[in-house]
Amino acid sequence: MTTPSEPWDARAAHAPSPALLTDRYELTMLQAALRDGTAHRRCVFEVFTRRLPAGRRYGVVAGTGRVLEELTRFRFGRAELDWLADERVVDDATLTFLADYRFTGSMVGYAEGEVFFPSSPVLVVEGTFAEAVLLETFVLSVLNYDSAVASAASRMTSAAVDRPCLEMGSRRAHEWAGVAAARAAAVAGFAGTSNLEAGRRYGLATIGTAAHAFTLLHDDERAAFDAQVAASGTGTTLLVDTYDVRAGVEHALAAAGTGLGAVRLDSGDLGALAHEVRAQLDAAGATGTRITVTSDLDEYAIAALAVAPVDSYGVGTSLVTGSGAPTCGMVYKLVAREGSDGVLAPVAKASRSKTSVGGRKAAARRLVDGRAVEEVLVTGPDDAVRAWAPDGRPDDEHGALRALHVPLVTDGVVDDRWTGAQGVRTAARRHHDSRAELPRGARRLSADEAALPTVPLVLEV
Repeated sequence: MTTPSEPWDARAAHAPSPALLTDRYELTMLQAALRDGTAHRRCVFEVFTRRLPAGRRYGVVAGTGRVLEELTRFRFGRAELDWLADERVVDDATLTFLADYRFTGSMVGYAEGEVFFPSSPVLVVEGTFAEAVLLETFVLSVLNYDSAVASAASRMTSAAVDRPCLEMGSRRAHEWAGVAAARAAAVAGFAGTSNLEAGRRYGLATIGTAAHAFTLLHDDERAAFDAQVAASGTGTTLLVDTYDVRAGVEHALAAAGTGLGAVRLDSGDLGALAHEVRAQLDAAGATGTRITVTSDLDEYAIAALAVAPVDSYGVGTSLVTGSGAPTCGMVYKLVAREGSDGVLAPVAKASRSKTSVGGRKAAARRLVDGRAVEEVLVTGPDDAVRAWAPDGRPDDEHGALRALHVPLVTDGVVDDRWTGAQGVRTAARRHHDSRAELPRGARRLSADEAALPTVPLVLEV
């Protein structure tokens, strides 16, 4: 376990604080609450989405580990405080509070990698208003982006079935978003990334050999291939479509022999070319040489290549942009707060089309014969919801309930099972098992409603 004063990784100790990765109104709300005495009221905030992106059947929770890693560094140091003072964002009393800020509350939520549906309480944050409100923008920015990427990645790995998907989208994203995207893709089953920082930080396998520029650098294609094989060995991957693909394969075999590791196709009719290249390789005796395809792939293109002799897929732009759904629409809403009487009471927003359900919630998934049939939203008196757990009965006609919330932070102490390279591996296993529970048809790419209905379970007093 790590405490807020102990960085999850020594490398993080020198990174900039994430404290100003927020909206101004978080701090101005804090100032007003400090002035009127409500800042220290106990509150419960909940992260959820009201709907899935159009046509999507499920979402994937990702970014939880990143939130926990950064929580240990969410501090207002001298540089941040001086800037806030110079810009007169908040008053001196608020600056004094921020100077000592530490999150000492608690969080529970869906395990990273778990699938989610509309209204799923994917993260529950409990603490004082002052502590919890400051995290809103940061938490949403991480979870919305990472979960969007993981949700798209899951559709891609599902379409690919047993063929590996490789992430190579860094050049299509902000430089640090590329690292986050590589991590989120790994949560959803991607086998490798081209991003070296993601590999270093999260223990991911890194991939990549050469681009067209390397071929164009040389006087001819054969010279380029000879140089690459000399540097990297015959197990390398040669990019064969800079000029003519058939001639490129011939040059690749001449350079590396039938032990060539792989060829990559990055343009043209990938399905037709894969068939032609496979036949050419096999005729030459290179039956073990693999074929990797790239070039603006998404889940639909991957599915269309299912009958082609392709061994792996490299995905970039569509992955890091969520394949048309760059955010999950998650919100961070206050659902319960301590009143002037000291009692925690449910609160809810009633605005049209933006309603919320007040009160602390727990969540479970109902399974029948190991297959999910419902997302269960547990509501009721706060103490009852806090103490609720499935009764553990065996499967019957009504199914069994699997609790979805796991502890993430307890009294300010981060559970480090969810952080670092270990956290990514744990999340990837969780996603594999969670997706396998979905009903048949849930993984189809055609547009449809959410794969599971969300139903209430109301506890009695």
